[in-house]
Amino acid sequence: MIEKIPQQVSDILTAIQEAGSKSYIVGGCVRDLILGRVPKDWDITTGAKPKDVQKLFSDSFYENEFGTVGVKVKPFLPNGKADREHDVIEITTFRIESKYSDKRRPDQVKFAKTLAEDLARRDFTINAIALEIRNPHFAKESARRAKSPLRQGLNEASEIRNKSKIQNATGYEIIDPYEGEKDIRTKIIRTVGDPQQRFDEDALRMMRAVRFYAELGFSIEEKTLDAIRKYSKNLESIAQERIKDEFSKIILSKHPSEGIDMLQQTRLLPYIIPELEKGIGMKQNRHHIYTIYQHSILSLKFCPSEKLETRLAALFHDIAKPQTKRGYGLYATFYNHDQVGARVVEKILRRLTFSNEIVQKVKLLVNNHMFYYNPDEVKESSVRRLIQKVGFQNIGDLLDLRISDRLGSGVPKAKPYKLRHLEYVIDKVSQDAVSVKMLKINGNDLMVKLKLEPGPKIGAILDVLLAEVIEDAGKNNPEKLLMLAEELKEEDLKKLRQLAKEKIEERKEEDDQEIKKKHWVK
Repeated sequence: MIEKIPQQVSDILTAIQEAGSKSYIVGGCVRDLILGRVPKDWDITTGAKPKDVQKLFSDSFYENEFGTVGVKVKPFLPNGKADREHDVIEITTFRIESKYSDKRRPDQVKFAKTLAEDLARRDFTINAIALEIRNPHFAKESARRAKSPLRQGLNEASEIRNKSKIQNATGYEIIDPYEGEKDIRTKIIRTVGDPQQRFDEDALRMMRAVRFYAELGFSIEEKTLDAIRKYSKNLESIAQERIKDEFSKIILSKHPSEGIDMLQQTRLLPYIIPELEKGIGMKQNRHHIYTIYQHSILSLKFCPSEKLETRLAALFHDIAKPQTKRGYGLYATFYNHDQVGARVVEKILRRLTFSNEIVQKVKLLVNNHMFYYNPDEVKESSVRRLIQKVGFQNIGDLLDLRISDRLGSGVPKAKPYKLRHLEYVIDKVSQDAVSVKMLKINGNDLMVKLKLEPGPKIGAILDVLLAEVIEDAGKNNPEKLLMLAEELKEEDLKKLRQLAKEKIEERKEEDDQEIKKKHWVK
């Protein structure tokens, strides 16, 4: 049952119809309405040409070759930023498309006269459904509107209406020539027409099929599945940025691990992330019952976070295990796979054109996912160093990654005592200084009270003081810090920088030794 249509959408439909042209809600938003979901965006198709649509809506823009006009409306979409000024509803003129020579985009886009032609060009049956909202007012004016030069598609091919339509007393009609609603009910992903032709036109549709599989929990129809396997190599012709967009949607879907595994089953994965395939069939050691590949997708499956960066880290945290494996059987080791993995992850994400912010965040999580914590062995200073290293704002994501790693290994408990105790200590030391800004004195204090001149030496002294405070939080008071600074002020800049580095590296080495002991490496 179709629920209420947002006023912003209804107003646009009304305006186009009053101007004498047919207009329909179309595509994914109709699919979502049938599923009882709130659409993330709304698309409208119409017989009106873009220039005529723009005449109806002053706050609109037309910046593409596909007949799509964006109309700015009052915010109403469920997933937008709270402080946004507007949302956009896209209105596209009925169109047909020529052949796809580059397997990415049509050589030419032509405007069509009928809705039937427009629906025939779409990818999957579940997206080739249109919804017409009926208004009794328009029936009274039908004769006048029929004469309007703006009216396009009024006398559409009647066969598609006769073939499949559902009319409702509340005033809407579903136009469904390819039985998309039936496929929605039976949870099937099937192409409109010949799947080989659809995928040969636009290879990205193969990833879209997998994305809908992961988002909706549907099955991919056998002929469609066979065609994806046959044409998987065509994905090489698709721009990395477009691949990244679909890949991100799979990662953020309801069933991300199933989506990644379906990419592998359909032979698409080698053209997206060949590095993941290296772990297929590769066993680990006595701490893992799964292969590297199985562990990776299970870690993604059990990731408690909905953040893209954390889910990516869950999938990629062991990406370098194949090349760092030493030995065989129960006592194989993978020393340094975290650090090597961080470099591999950066290469993957940059290849896929992810933003630098996402690249750095995922790289940080992968590089630090092996942090060691044992309540009986690790001091609060080690926790402060961990916080300093990854940033307090990233600690929660790092813990979510550890949970993913654990559950992906087949253990029953997401949070054992050690992890709960670590959370307690993190909370306990959360107000301790882990950055120069958190010290109880600053550069101005050093200049005033120690008569130091402005310059880089002040920063170097503060770095040494921070290293001392991270080791012993009790030193973070003005008197003690000034006493320490007094001892340091006569040192030259090079010596101070070396001292700060040594203190940090010395403690880091102690932490690394604990990790090594845990994994039986020297």
